[in-house]
This record gives sequence, C-alpha cells and structure tokens, in this order.
Amino acid sequence: MQLRTFHAKNMKEALASVRAGMGPDAVIIASEKTKGGGVMVRAALGVTENEPEPAAVAEPTPVADFSAHCRDGLLRRADEAATRASFSRSELFAALNRHRVPDQLAHALAETAVKAQLTDMTLALAFALEKRFKIQPLDIGAATAILLVGPNGAGKTAVAAKIAAHARLEGRRTTLIASDSGGAGAVARLETFARHLDCALAVADSAAQIKALVSECVAKKTFAIVDTAGFDPRNSKARTAFSALAQIAKLETFGVVAALNDAEDVAEIVEALAALGASRLIVTQVDLARRAGGLIAAATQALPLAHITRTPFVAGDLEQPSSLSLARLLLDEQRSAR
Repeated sequence: MQLRTFHAKNMKEALASVRAGMGPDAVIIASEKTKGGGVMVRAALGVTENEPEPAAVAEPTPVADFSAHCRDGLLRRADEAATRASFSRSELFAALNRHRVPDQLAHALAETAVKAQLTDMTLALAFALEKRFKIQPLDIGAATAILLVGPNGAGKTAVAAKIAAHARLEGRRTTLIASDSGGAGAVARLETFARHLDCALAVADSAAQIKALVSECVAKKTFAIVDTAGFDPRNSKARTAFSALAQIAKLETFGVVAALNDAEDVAEIVEALAALGASRLIVTQVDLARRAGGLIAAATQALPLAHITRTPFVAGDLEQPSSLSLARLLLDEQRSAR
C-alpha cells in the first residue's frame, strides 16, 4: 500500500492534490486541521491484483505552521491501521447489516472492499465508500444564495441558522428568508435566530416573492438563505410545486434529510430531491441515529454530500465527513463489542 501526505489551504484543494498526485483510486485515510487554518490529509493507494506493491513515495516536507505533535499522531494512527485485524468479508457485511444499510448497497460495498486487496477492514471499507461517495462542502465565503428543501422535521431551519452563523463569523451580510408563513411558529423561530445572529429577516409567500428577494440580495452582495416548508419530495404534486424555486437564478438548492429515517426511505427521498433540482445534500441528526444506514444511503446517492450535523444547536459545526470517518462509524461498534 502506498501512503502519501498532502497539505493544502482547504479540503477541496487537498482532495484535488490527492487526485492529481495519486489518481482516482486513492483513499483518504486521515485528515487534520493545521495551525494556520489549512488541512493535512493522508491518502492510501491499494495494490491491484497481480500488480506488485508500489515503491514508497517520499513524504513532502510539512508546512512550517503544522505542529509536530499533530503530524506524529496522524502518522501513528496510519501505522496502527496497517496492523489491525485481517479483512473479513462476512464480518464487514454483518456490520453493514447491523447498521441497516440496504442489502443491495451493502453487497456492493462489500464486493468493492474485497477488490481493494487491503488487509485492514476499515481501510478496505473506506476504499469502497470512496468509490461511491462525493463530498462537496458549501463555500460560505463565496456562496450567493441557497434554498433548503426536504421533509418535515429534517432540520432545515436549524441548518439555515447554522449556515447563517458561519456566514456572520466570516463577516458576510446575510438575510434569512422564511417561506413557510403558514407553518406553526416557523417564521417566529427563524425570526429568533435572525435576531440573535444579527441577520436580516424577510418573509415570502410565493415563488415570485422569493425570486425578487433573492435578486435584491444578490444586487446588494448579501448572502440569502431560504428556508422552506417541509414536504415529501417523493410526492410528484408537491415536488412540482417546489420545482419552480429550484429554477430561480443564482439560487442553489440543497436537500436536507435526517439520518434517523429508514435507509431505503432516505435513498428514495434523496433521489427525488435530485430530480427536483437539488445539487447537494446536508444530512442532519447524525448524533441521534444509533444506526448509520440512513447516513450511508444518503452519502452514496447521486447528490454530493455537503455537510452533516450532529447537534441541533446553532453553535454546532457543519461537518465534512470523509470516507474513512464513515468507515470507522460503521465498524467501531462491532470492534468495541468484542
């Protein structure tokens, strides 16, 4: 197995460096934030069948502002990964089944993990997830306007507040737009968030009003975040009603789903959100889900995963998961039970 370390300003640039330096089959096995605000990632490249293991590649010199303690810890964890229990397809499939990963997806992940030819099960599963997993985080500093859509109770309003909080921390002028004026307490809750975050609040009762407000925000270089009423994206009539919103210029649609839902329901909802026009996905309530099937089903569908959230509190972070962190989530429970 070939291992390399990459340093970059952000995760997007780091992933691009990994792809350029090691190709599309490389798997991210660990990541760390640097003191200066950048990131360091460690990537692995498995050995394909009938091919000798590649020669070790010299590690690049760490950037000056990265602490030796963090670097040594990261390398130590990578070395420990190579000495863990041998890969077992049956054990891996049992773990996926325990997390209620849909059967078809579980079989596909297990087969791809076998092809990775890695002795460590976590790395093998991370390799398989990397093949089906796309991460595309929201660049809050550059975003123009976003629309949050998804089922009732998915946490769209909390996500809107979290994104607004991050935008305010970056010094951006932000407007929260409430389009669920008929929902019980929906506008009042968003109004409370806006007041605490020192954001502007606007209420829109139609697609035309949302379009006008978004155009006004774009003209004023204000970041617009549109919160919407919950609906079932699988319902064709409801989806049609929301499709006009997804066509508004400069407005990017983010689907929001909860990890607590049944994995097959999540997969269907994400597929419907993609058909509606959503370009990325945010998965909420990961902290409450004892089984990760819903999260894995969401992360491996057509929509790139932007973020996950583990807390309903506005101060909670918008996390950017990796294939390795998802693999650990699926396998750690099994190992701790031994």
